[in-house]
Amino acid sequence: MQYLRALLFSAAFAVTTVVMSLFIIPGLLLPFRFVLAYKQLWLRVVLWQIRTVIGIDFEARGRENIPAGPVVFAAKHQSAWDTLGPSYLHPEMVFVLKRELTWVPVWGWYLIRMGMIPIDRAKGVTALRNLVARSRTAIARGRSILIFPQGTRTPPGVERPYLPGTAALYTGVGVPVVPVALNSGLFWPRRKLGKWPGTITLEYLEPIEPGLDRKTFMRTLAERIEPATARLEAEALEKFPWLPPIEKPGRRAGAGGAAVKT
Repeated sequence: MQYLRALLFSAAFAVTTVVMSLFIIPGLLLPFRFVLAYKQLWLRVVLWQIRTVIGIDFEARGRENIPAGPVVFAAKHQSAWDTLGPSYLHPEMVFVLKRELTWVPVWGWYLIRMGMIPIDRAKGVTALRNLVARSRTAIARGRSILIFPQGTRTPPGVERPYLPGTAALYTGVGVPVVPVALNSGLFWPRRKLGKWPGTITLEYLEPIEPGLDRKTFMRTLAERIEPATARLEAEALEKFPWLPPIEKPGRRAGAGGAAVKT
């Protein structure tokens, strides 16, 4: 049944996204507030589809840990859901994303119009400089930034290093970094058809204020995200016993041992 629901959702998502993307083409020339409102409408429809067709809802914890003003959100990335929920919760937030996504017809135009920050990861230091420069512009306009420190989706139980882009932002833009833990990969696995009902939990953790050196910052970031993620995964597995178990546990709750690249 869950595979059938996942297929139905995939079809509904595709139709909704194609139709709404085509309707937005003329609107891309309208003021930013219109484009932003249209994005929020699309997200409301898609999140409703996820909730009603698959049975996946979500909750956000720790909002009191978000400082006033623009911040950098450094989030665990386990699932495609991680680009939907946070964007809905923070409408004006800017994503750091791989450049290839902006090449997608129509959708890529929308990403550019929304002010997202595409990165050509093959360009190394040049890419980091571009990331910092564009992030400073977004911060100056009052927009927060979302970056995935591990650079790509990392399934539960898999260890992957924390990359230097987040450290470049931390030292380059001078605003607090809010670590974000979540357990979305248990409900919406990477590159698998099956999706499982339940409640995804996203948790904002204690912010890291500016002033640390890069190595200390990266270590602190991993030490906050990894144990919190393991805790949220354990909670979900206990609350929703039908979830598939974590196949290859790469860490345990309370261990802050993710590898870090500085």
